[in-house]
Amino acid sequence: MSDVSDVSGPGDASGASDVLHVKGRVLVGPDEVRDELWVVGGRVSYDRPPGAREITTVTGWVLPGLVDAHCHVGLDAHGPVDAGTAERQALTDRDAGTLLIRDAGSPSDTRWIDDREDLPKIIRAGRHIARTRRYIRNYAHEIEPADLVEYVGREARRGDGWVKLVGDWIDRDAGDLTACWPRAEVEAAIAEAHRLGARVTAHCFAEDSLRDLVEAGIDCIEHATGLTEDTIPLFAERGVAIVPTLVNIATFPKLAAGGDAKFPRWSAHMRRLHERRYDTVRAAHDAGIQVYVGTDAGGSLPHGLVAAEVAELVKAGIPALDALSATAWAARAWLGRPGLTEGAPADLVVYDADPRADVGVLAQPRRVVVDGRARA
Repeated sequence: MSDVSDVSGPGDASGASDVLHVKGRVLVGPDEVRDELWVVGGRVSYDRPPGAREITTVTGWVLPGLVDAHCHVGLDAHGPVDAGTAERQALTDRDAGTLLIRDAGSPSDTRWIDDREDLPKIIRAGRHIARTRRYIRNYAHEIEPADLVEYVGREARRGDGWVKLVGDWIDRDAGDLTACWPRAEVEAAIAEAHRLGARVTAHCFAEDSLRDLVEAGIDCIEHATGLTEDTIPLFAERGVAIVPTLVNIATFPKLAAGGDAKFPRWSAHMRRLHERRYDTVRAAHDAGIQVYVGTDAGGSLPHGLVAAEVAELVKAGIPALDALSATAWAARAWLGRPGLTEGAPADLVVYDADPRADVGVLAQPRRVVVDGRARA
């Protein structure tokens, strides 16, 4: 089911409005389907505007713009990138159907993107906050625990309602992953972020850092490969979400191979986390933990991987409709951004087939519409 037709030219002497007409099957929610919508002034409407002149019709299966809840625009494997590279990253995500990004830590200033109507909307978490020499070089503020509250406050003011901590990383003395922050300091830092109206998330691969972070009031955990039978109920009870980034976890065997000679304990640990990754995510979902789609693009991974991450969640055993919601309706609600509701910005993606029946459809968007303009 697909058709795109230009049925009239721009503007005329009568002053009639030019609009975009989207028809077919508009997936307003998992179980709410409409036959058409109109885009007027870049906004969604379910009523044809009086006197409007239709200039473009798009037909197909329609989703709200997809969400990548763990992405890094303005960052590559070596650190911050120039504006031209950041633009190409954002365009790649856009063309894949990702129209809302939670940027989970970047040293680059990407505020200029907010002025671009052709690029995805970004919710920033400021810059990563890590322990000294305990994270990827050139990525983070590298500090000691006594400074954690100050830096969390700084990034809470700089970001868009989120702060990103590095919760664990390899400790070269221990030869394995260990927690980065003492309990008292992380409690005070999360309290400060909440006081300033920001939520807190943390990079965590291992098991040991999770309980302290959750009991300290954290809102989300990235990767969460260290979830166990002991901590899954705690996450569910406290309402802590996870963003598994399974397309990133797929790189663990290669990382482990690189550390075999110098850090064999760490390498073995990373392999174990990788081997049980699908069981971990499925158990989290089955326990009622909120699971959202994130790719971790912008570090060592390319952009535009949102469809691959949804497919990974399905492979892990999450029902297709739930995996789809994790990048569409539920993800937008979690981040406080509207979907295809009356008056919302018209950010939507059109497909040739029903993505609820086959999430593989997400890999081939027919049309991407940003702020009411068809871009692809």
